[in-house]
Amino acid sequence: MTRRLRLAVLASGRGSNLQAILDSIDSGRLDAEVALVLSNTPRCLALDRASQAGITTCCITNKASGGRANQLARIHDALVKADVDLVVNAGFNLILSSVTVEHFQNRMLNIHPSLLPAFAGGMAPKPQRDALEHGVKVSGCTVHLVTDELDAGPILAQATVPVLDDDTPDSLAGRILVEEHKTLPNVIQWFSEGRVRVEGRRTFIVPEPVRQQIAEAAG
Repeated sequence: MTRRLRLAVLASGRGSNLQAILDSIDSGRLDAEVALVLSNTPRCLALDRASQAGITTCCITNKASGGRANQLARIHDALVKADVDLVVNAGFNLILSSVTVEHFQNRMLNIHPSLLPAFAGGMAPKPQRDALEHGVKVSGCTVHLVTDELDAGPILAQATVPVLDDDTPDSLAGRILVEEHKTLPNVIQWFSEGRVRVEGRRTFIVPEPVRQQIAEAAG
């Protein structure tokens, strides 16, 4: 029997996207298991959520590691040791090493609160504030594969929200977050079903009947 997709979720803050993943698993919408929740921030809510759910947690800080290079090396070792199939950056504010990105090539996701490539870089609320300052009429979120170029990996899915005349960065961020909580578990489920195909910068989600035909032909 093929094992369930094993996830490592990386988070630095409140962990709302982690909670969306856990809720999707509990409801049966997502066929996966969270094997590890890793943070670079002590006492963050994401770690509390994971502990309450009985999930293995790990906090690796710059200070405790004796510097950034050691911190990144320890994070890499923790992810490899956890034997995960997919790494999910869900509000993680640390750029991972090239070694880690290469090790998990096409198996590491990030969710960003803008319609990339617009307003890349920075954590919330910066992308939302940038969107308002530029006067865009539509914003949203993007789930993409992680590469060495920040927020520039192949795009897997995007969801849109309207930008309202009276929006603030916080109100816009709140509506985008609702879409993040739907989009990220959906993308992870595509990986669980083996439906993601990557060709250069383009990604394709193989329809279910086609996926079954491919599997039968390979068998």
